[in-house]
Amino acid sequence: MKVVISVDMEGVCGVSSWVQVSPPEFGGLVSSAEYERARERMTLEAAAAAHGALDAGATDVLVNDSHDTMRNLIPELLPGGVRFTSGNDKPLSMVQGVQEPGVGALLYVGYHARAGSMRGPLAHTWNGFIRDVRVNGSSTGEYGLNALLAGHYGVPVVFACGDDVAMAEITSELGPQVVTVAVKEGLSSFAAAHLHPREAQRRIREGAEQAVRSAPDAAPYSAVWPAAAQLSFNHQARADACERVPGITRVDAVTVGWSSPDAFHLFQTFRMLAKVGEVRLDG
Repeated sequence: MKVVISVDMEGVCGVSSWVQVSPPEFGGLVSSAEYERARERMTLEAAAAAHGALDAGATDVLVNDSHDTMRNLIPELLPGGVRFTSGNDKPLSMVQGVQEPGVGALLYVGYHARAGSMRGPLAHTWNGFIRDVRVNGSSTGEYGLNALLAGHYGVPVVFACGDDVAMAEITSELGPQVVTVAVKEGLSSFAAAHLHPREAQRRIREGAEQAVRSAPDAAPYSAVWPAAAQLSFNHQARADACERVPGITRVDAVTVGWSSPDAFHLFQTFRMLAKVGEVRLDG
């Protein structure tokens, strides 16, 4: 079985501040010691999940860097033989690789709670401008959007690790088939109580092995299609810009909506609107 691991950073053990997850400015000379430590722990958690998948008999493991610039992984810390992706603007973004033939499972590493979640450390959805995303009336986060896109290719989500708020949201939306490992307890938007990193990595490896072993019995995530989607921003000017896109309707001051025939259309429309909404607010 081929396995894809989507690894973000905000949900990684030891992370609770934007400083820790912000790469140095492109082309700049300033480097953050905290970021460097966080990207190492991010890679080690991805490596732990990869080891677990291999322990379960995975024949091919692809680790997809899914955070910010998507150039965060330290490849030398991954298990030998594992493939990885890096670089932003990949066709399927955070779940690049699920479209490959033979992929039977998607694993989430370092995942965080959706925008607006109480006590979810660094909770957000995609960027700092988005207030809420709803599919058929239900709020979701990056985990839900990515699960729908993976489901479009017949790939189930079987494992997730990150903060406890995100793990509860994933279980509620994606179901108990997803093996979850909470590596930290959210105390506020910028605080958490963490496991020791080595203990977090041990639990991730064990959980990933369990999840991949049970993957053949897991069902891909889906929705009722066509689906009604809505995207709410933190300022009406962002909705102003998105309303000009053909096929997009205005719902209220900060919200736009659209209809999607399948998960691929929904995901790519969401990505486009998230980018269109990145307008300056000074006129």
